[in-house]
Amino acid sequence: MNTQTDARTSARKFVAPTSREALRLAREALGAEAMVLTNRVVAEGVEIVAMAPDEVEEVRASAPAAHAAAQPAPAPAPAAAPVAAPAAAFMLTPAPAPAPAAAPVAVESVLGELHSMRCMIEEQLAGVVWNDKQRRDPMRGRLLRTLLGAGFSARLSKAMLEHLPTGQSYAQGMAFVRSELIRTLPVHEDEDALLAQGGVYALMGPTGVGKTTTTAKLAARCVMRFGAEKLALVTTDSYRIGAYEQLRIYGQILNVPVYAVKDAADLHLVLQDLRDKHMVLIDTVGMSQRDRAVSDQIAMFCNSQRPVKRLLLLNAASHGDTLNEVVHAYRHGGGNELAGCIFTKVDEATHPGALIDTVIRHRLPVHYVSSGQKVPENLMRADRAQLVDSVFQANSRSALFVPGESDMQDGSAANADASAAQAEAERQRLRYRQLIRAMAHDAQEVAAAAAALANAPLGFEQSRALWRQAADENVGHKAVLEALMTHATNEIATGCDTHLLALSSQVSLKSDEGGDAYQCHGSLLLSDRTGMPLSAPNQWLSTGTARNPADPARRPGVRQVQWLRQQDFGKTVVHVLSRLPAAELMLQWKVQRQQWLARAPGSTAVIDPRTGEYATLTGLDFSFGEERLVTFKGRPALQAEAQANITLRTDGGPPGLRCVVTRITDPRSRKVLAQTYALSNVGQEVSVQQLAQWQAWAAEAEPCFRLLRQGLSVIGGLGEAGDPHMMKRLLIAGQVTTTVWRLLQADGDWAGRTRSLLGQLTGRPARPGRPLSGNVLYAGMGKLFFLLEALDT
Repeated sequence: MNTQTDARTSARKFVAPTSREALRLAREALGAEAMVLTNRVVAEGVEIVAMAPDEVEEVRASAPAAHAAAQPAPAPAPAAAPVAAPAAAFMLTPAPAPAPAAAPVAVESVLGELHSMRCMIEEQLAGVVWNDKQRRDPMRGRLLRTLLGAGFSARLSKAMLEHLPTGQSYAQGMAFVRSELIRTLPVHEDEDALLAQGGVYALMGPTGVGKTTTTAKLAARCVMRFGAEKLALVTTDSYRIGAYEQLRIYGQILNVPVYAVKDAADLHLVLQDLRDKHMVLIDTVGMSQRDRAVSDQIAMFCNSQRPVKRLLLLNAASHGDTLNEVVHAYRHGGGNELAGCIFTKVDEATHPGALIDTVIRHRLPVHYVSSGQKVPENLMRADRAQLVDSVFQANSRSALFVPGESDMQDGSAANADASAAQAEAERQRLRYRQLIRAMAHDAQEVAAAAAALANAPLGFEQSRALWRQAADENVGHKAVLEALMTHATNEIATGCDTHLLALSSQVSLKSDEGGDAYQCHGSLLLSDRTGMPLSAPNQWLSTGTARNPADPARRPGVRQVQWLRQQDFGKTVVHVLSRLPAAELMLQWKVQRQQWLARAPGSTAVIDPRTGEYATLTGLDFSFGEERLVTFKGRPALQAEAQANITLRTDGGPPGLRCVVTRITDPRSRKVLAQTYALSNVGQEVSVQQLAQWQAWAAEAEPCFRLLRQGLSVIGGLGEAGDPHMMKRLLIAGQVTTTVWRLLQADGDWAGRTRSLLGQLTGRPARPGRPLSGNVLYAGMGKLFFLLEALDT
């Protein structure tokens, strides 16, 4: 074991056989607050470079001069192998070995420690915030214990209580909780519409949840509503002894036929025979949520030619974690999502709050509530208020496992813990500021990059302001939406000439908490002058994947067009779509005077304007204009445009659409490298070259939507169903995406330097000839926002 002092920096090296021993030496020599700058594997074992806290100020004074003297710095040495850090160590992350002539403090290692401290500080502060709220408003703690005792999860309980006004009595607090639960509980309230619609319903769930009995109860309601002749029962349960016989007895009582199927082929044949039945109820075989055969059972219904709607039965007596597993196992079915759920065995539940919690988080509509064995009396329509009230009535009857006041820490102990957490957070903040000062020369570079971003037309300052609001619990999504609209209006006024391009697209998102699948319907506003994204003023979320072709989730741009119609941006809006809208939408938008431009495949069926015969776009003859030199996939090419007025070969389709064709050819061989088609109802006041350019800009900007995923992960994730700040984070991520995208496309030395800095902040510097990806830039932008806030503080 040995130590060595670097005379230039006052940093000391400690070498020992293990990292734990080297860290012990550093702390003995420099104190418990010693800052570890680097660590690496050497021949003698492990080498640690560390500094004492009181030497940081000296480094701050000497760093700028040393940094200037070291420019240009040689390339850093290859990264050393990582060292496994002991649990007791504050920071021992893998870091590259310092270059011989580098700046006094290894910038990469300091940033590494800085970034790791961020998570530690946020965790500490989260605990401090909650403990502080409990200390100032003890009623929150009592309400939290009530919710936990009723079966609700800690996450949902705390999310509700975040919005509880201070100074409430227990009765007022419970009234607030009740109203919030009633507001957010998804319930299918229109039984008349459900039964009138009819169809095929499969009742699914684990073994013993009560599927057969519930099927009989639901069948009895159907018989009383529209008669036995319009109903049929089917069972797929060929495993349980007497399963078919049990359902057959119910069928005899109700005078309803019962059929048994054993596989997908049987199901197809039976449903074909029952196509005249208004309602078909399928009693399925019970399976554990962990049984791999669950996916096969779901696939059988998904692949059925006659649509099968799936209802999941949830056992009210189950633990919350079990219910969560069941929903995850049965929920997704390759496009055939669950239509809803039925609560069973409610009369046996002692903590039914877990049921309410589960359906709120998964946004699973409750259709019916089953309580008891009587058919059909013990099946009731779901009622929000009754369900919520039953949770706390059951909780009051069973208090054995509900934590009470005496089971919790006394007030002094809780205050002591809160004080300790506050002190630890402040200690971390102090150390964080010291690290910031230690890298003062890099702080100048960060400030210069921020100034360049603010002066460039990227919307940087707006994105930074929104980023601050992401962590502000007092700012809701409506306030963010208003700020986005103001920003969009200003950007459009200076960034557009006569038109505004509204690019619409969808991106699949998944909750980082519950794994729920969502579709984000995004709207991106582009400049008609440069094609750059100016604003992302609104985003929409839908759950799962729609099966109905008429559903707005399956029709491109519908929601965006409806919303943008109500806005006034002072420019003519042209909706740029990734695929053709349906004929009825074209007619509807024509009446509404909505202008659009959409990509079209060459196989699109049209009527030849010259001959009047049926044709496709690829079969038409076009007269192309003058060719001009462009760059195509990094190589010189020639581009020319053509247009023609065409009519779609569809019933009721709008006449007189403009077809814009863009052809790219090789200058030498004259081989056609690419040929694309677009249809539009935009008038002749916009040239064919301009329409082709708009379509090309839209295609280039489409990957911008996918950056939303990275933005959400950086800003805090999508969260779980019921998260009150989910939409706010989505809106902010969308707007910051436009700033990141514009920086990704920006030219100039300042843009290159800024992208390089953001890459360094993420620990993934740019490689020669390989530009940074949008995801890396987005992560770097988040770290830059964080650093700027720290420097301002």
